[in-house]
Amino acid sequence: MRVRHPQLGFGTVKRILEHTADIQFDEGLRTVAPETSGLEPAEPQAAVSGLEVPLAQFIDHAVRAAVKELGLEKPDSIIEKLGVRWHNGRLVMHPADSALQAKEVPMETFFHKIVMMRNNLRVLEQKINGHAQLTDGEKVELQQYISRCYGSMTTFNILFKDKEDQFG
Repeated sequence: MRVRHPQLGFGTVKRILEHTADIQFDEGLRTVAPETSGLEPAEPQAAVSGLEVPLAQFIDHAVRAAVKELGLEKPDSIIEKLGVRWHNGRLVMHPADSALQAKEVPMETFFHKIVMMRNNLRVLEQKINGHAQLTDGEKVELQQYISRCYGSMTTFNILFKDKEDQFG
């Protein structure tokens, strides 16, 4: 952990004992008593070579890129991808037994669930590809199941406004 000492500046905690801590400062390793020395956690910092931006902006950009890569979208942005003809529509499911009540779901709610399923399949696919203990053969086998799921989901492609958002 990076810390800041009022006189010694910034340092890195190397070892913590019952009442003291060994901290590596620029001038060398020092043993200090954290409770009485004014030691504080260091301010958050990011060092990226060739890039000089405020930390908050850097984090915001990194989070947005991760959300986009994982396919995790805000509910409002998901509804924007629903074809216009389906806006404010309803999905009605009628059971075979007419004595039972039909189920109605707003189309936006149904579409949101379909997109979340697609996004979860994408995350699963990335986790399989990045898994260190799976063999290449096992990864291929699991990928085939995901591909079959995508194939089954093509029925719902009619709901998407843009072709690039559809199941492939």
